[in-house]
Order: sequence, then C-alpha cells, then structure tokens
Amino acid sequence: MKVMSALEQCRTSTLGGHVLHCPDCEHDEIAYNSCRNRHCPKCQASAAKRWLEARQADLLPVDYYHVVFTLPAPISAIAYTNKAVIYGLLFEIAAETLRTIAADPKHLGAQIGATLVLHTWGSALTHHPHVHGIVPGGGLSLDGERWVACKPGFFLSVRVLSRLFRRRFLEELSKAQAAGQLQFFGEYTHLTAPAVFADWLAPLKKCEWVVYAKRPFAGPSAVLAYLSRYTHRVAIANSRLIALDERGVTFHWKDYRAQGKTRHKTMTLTTDEFIRRFLLHVLPSGFHRIRHYGLLANGSRRELLQVMPNDRDLNSGETDVAGQSAQPTFVSPDCGAAMIIVEILARKQPIRAPPGQ
Repeated sequence: MKVMSALEQCRTSTLGGHVLHCPDCEHDEIAYNSCRNRHCPKCQASAAKRWLEARQADLLPVDYYHVVFTLPAPISAIAYTNKAVIYGLLFEIAAETLRTIAADPKHLGAQIGATLVLHTWGSALTHHPHVHGIVPGGGLSLDGERWVACKPGFFLSVRVLSRLFRRRFLEELSKAQAAGQLQFFGEYTHLTAPAVFADWLAPLKKCEWVVYAKRPFAGPSAVLAYLSRYTHRVAIANSRLIALDERGVTFHWKDYRAQGKTRHKTMTLTTDEFIRRFLLHVLPSGFHRIRHYGLLANGSRRELLQVMPNDRDLNSGETDVAGQSAQPTFVSPDCGAAMIIVEILARKQPIRAPPGQ
C-alpha cells in the first residue's frame, strides 16, 4: 500500500513542488516533487545516475564478467511469501559459490570480489527471482601478494558453479524450514511438515539449476553502461507501456523462448492483473537489492591496484561519467537556459484514514 500510494502521488500536486521561471525567455512552469520510491519507474533514472557516478572510482582496470544465478520455478513459488529469507539466501549462496570455486587452485586459486544485483521479474512481469553478478576477471592470490588473472574469455566453469550453488542453496533452505523461518500458504501449507518438505525438495536435487556466464564486457565503460541499465531497474519501465483502455494495460515484452524478431511481442492484461503482477516485485522494507562481496565489499581497491599489472588505462578513450561538466538542474524547453525557482509549493497533508461514511 505504501508503494502504490507513492507511485500514485509521484510528481503530482500532492507531494508539493516549485514554480520555475526562465529570465531569458520568460517561460514559466510548475515542477512537482518525485516520490523517490525505489519501485517507481519515474524516480529510478536519477538514482541510477548518482549511484553510477559513485561507482566509477571503484572499477578495476581488468576485464569484467557477467554471471547469473536463477532459482527453479518451485522455489520461486514459495519465495513470494518468504522474500526476505529466500532472496537473502539467493544473494549469500551465489556469492559463496563464486568465492569458493574461485579460491580452489584447480580453477582460479584466488580471492575474488563480486557485485550482485537482485531481479525478481521476467519480461511478462512474472515472478522470476535471479541475481546478476558483475565480477572482475581475476583476484588476489591466496597469500595476498599478487594479482591472478583468469584465462582470456573464460572465468569459471558454469557447470561447477551450478552444482555447488544447487547443493548449498538446498542445504540452507532445509535449515531455514527446520528453524521455522519459512511460511507456507494455500497449496503449499502441507510443506510445514519436515518430512513432506524433504520429499518436496528431493526432485530439485536432480534437476538442472540455471547458472550462466556471458562473454566479458568490452572494457570498463561497458560495465558502467550495463550497471546504469540494471542496478536501479524496476519490474517495468514506462517506455514499455503502450496503452491503457477498456481492455486493460498493453505493454511490450520479450519472449525468450522464441527466436529472432518474433521474440518481441505485446501483451494485454486486465488492470487488476497488471497491478497484481507489478506488486509481486515489491521488496521487503529495508532489503538491499545491490550487494558487494569479497574484495569489493570494503575499501580495498587501492591495495588491489598495487598488486595489479599497469598495462590497462581505466579511462583510456572512454567518457568519464563523474567528470562530465555539471548541467543546470532545470532547463527551459524554449531557449535551453537555466531556470530558477521563484515559488515553493507545499505538499498536501496525507490521508491517514478512509473517508467517513
């Protein structure tokens, strides 16, 4: 209800605002305040830009790899009513898996770091929890004295990552159920019994869990471009919305089971169903959807640079996002000159109870 209220009031007179005036062309306009809710499509663009500028200095002059850890459908089904627990496990086990396999001398033999970003949706707004990992292509040697780079174009074995991720996640999920940390409703109520839950988990120990790695990014600038698109993304962007009419809400979506141009489709949902699907992806209050692990979890970047080869220039031939000249906050649409605030509009008193009968 808090999220829906924030999105409904975003950039309306309810939240107040200010009157802008351009001294050059005499243009006036009213700008209403944003809700700044992290689930709001209109507010996340500026938040992403601020976060991105802060991350510019954290990038290392190495190749970066993109890995994805996905939960199977049965676990996704119970995750909806156990978001904090299961999303938390998804983060922790994915990070543990990456660090464990990377530390094994048979694979990389190094201490690595990772930035993980949680996404809970598919293109059609269905519930599809997974984490995207941005991982430097190497790490510190186990003695901490030198940089160990991975093989060009190859980070870690996806099959090995998948097997360990599956085993460790099911182990921790079983512990959470035994400790009474999971809630079950409707068709899943019977899973409260430990024996029944163990039987329910059994097939998941044999099926394939989707863990995949994409080709390395084309330099640090590509990492920044990717992060700017993904870190503050919400379940659906305004740009995907096509129409709202008597049939419902129509929007673009991508069918990954199809091939070529047939992937891009449109879908129409009733208004109630569209809102229901959107609200599937509201996160628990205070839950962090961007987390840093290992070497990226603290301020150790400068120490890392001391042991890394210096044959890569982080900003060579690339745009320095943080170094761009500052632009005026408000610009006149007529002449492009900076506008000034001439009046503040107070926000309205929020309604805290239903209207009287």
